[in-house]
Amino acid sequence: MKRKQFLQTAIASTIAGVGVAACRTPSSETTTSQALPTINWQMATSWPTSLDTIFGGAQTLADRVAALTDGKFTITPRAAGELAPPLEVMNVVSQGAIPCGHSAGYYYVGKSPATAFGTALPFGLNAQQQNAWLYEAGGLELLQDLYSRKFGVIQFPCGNTGVQMGGWFRKEISTLADLQGLKMRIPGLGGQVMGKLGVTVQNLPGGEIFQALQTGAIDAAEWVGPYDDEKLGLHKIAEFYYYPGWWEPGPTLELQINLQAWEKLPIAYQEVIKTAAYEANTTMLARYDARNNEALERLIKAGVKLRPYSEEILAAAEKSSFELFDEFSAKDADFKAIFTVWKEFRDRIYTWNNINESSFTRHSYAKLKA
Repeated sequence: MKRKQFLQTAIASTIAGVGVAACRTPSSETTTSQALPTINWQMATSWPTSLDTIFGGAQTLADRVAALTDGKFTITPRAAGELAPPLEVMNVVSQGAIPCGHSAGYYYVGKSPATAFGTALPFGLNAQQQNAWLYEAGGLELLQDLYSRKFGVIQFPCGNTGVQMGGWFRKEISTLADLQGLKMRIPGLGGQVMGKLGVTVQNLPGGEIFQALQTGAIDAAEWVGPYDDEKLGLHKIAEFYYYPGWWEPGPTLELQINLQAWEKLPIAYQEVIKTAAYEANTTMLARYDARNNEALERLIKAGVKLRPYSEEILAAAEKSSFELFDEFSAKDADFKAIFTVWKEFRDRIYTWNNINESSFTRHSYAKLKA
């Protein structure tokens, strides 16, 4: 992997540097790190700082970049709204107003539906499968080509929440008829699928969801999962909590960098960013997996009513999802090109995981109580 090659090169360079330094006089010592420039970047994010896990992805990246460059390259993450509106981060990065941002690709499907592949597609890939597609099956290269051509941005995976929950509802949802006219906060292609099922869709940033539910501006909302949803206090307003989040089985968050700013960086700093983003991507998923189960237990004890989506709703949603993919493929060349590769990979890894992962899960979890 490129990350492994970079680390090996860095270690070799350090060893070589020690050998050279031993032959120099103190007045002639100049290390590679001393020759690199001091750079300070501001980073816009789509998240409030109170959501320490999702905002934490940006902070993990920033901390690692500073550590690997002895503080010569610093990135300061800022809360949603400080440098850019939460759903406009990539737009501001694309314009060059700020050098980088931490956001979700599917917030920008209005500009190109293909940006959804950077985050998640309904009934698509879970986190493990998504990483396999991005890092080893050409997905990241396809997305970087898309982002550079259309937005003047280069992006890297920089966090994953794992399979999300299916949202909070004020009333019980059992049939498709129960969805008709419902006002729900849900972004990306999942929102468009819900629209096909009769839902009135709104796309709100995380920091505005509580108030919208509280005032009745919306009847339902999805965010991430128990840990973050508890922090937002969504259980205080809507008592029915549904699963699974079929529209986001493994959503990736992105580090988005203005392409011109990226190209001005020394290669060493570019490699540091790649390594730091990789770490942030892995760390966020581990944190969510560790914290969500405990948060869910607290929510249930607080009176939350946990419900699975009915097979009627799931079947209709999956059918509508692939109809939507066909519609986009027919009118958007970028979406079609990526979807063709993505779908082939999805079918292959579904077949493999049905043999290894699912068979193990079915056996091991069979005795758990619902």
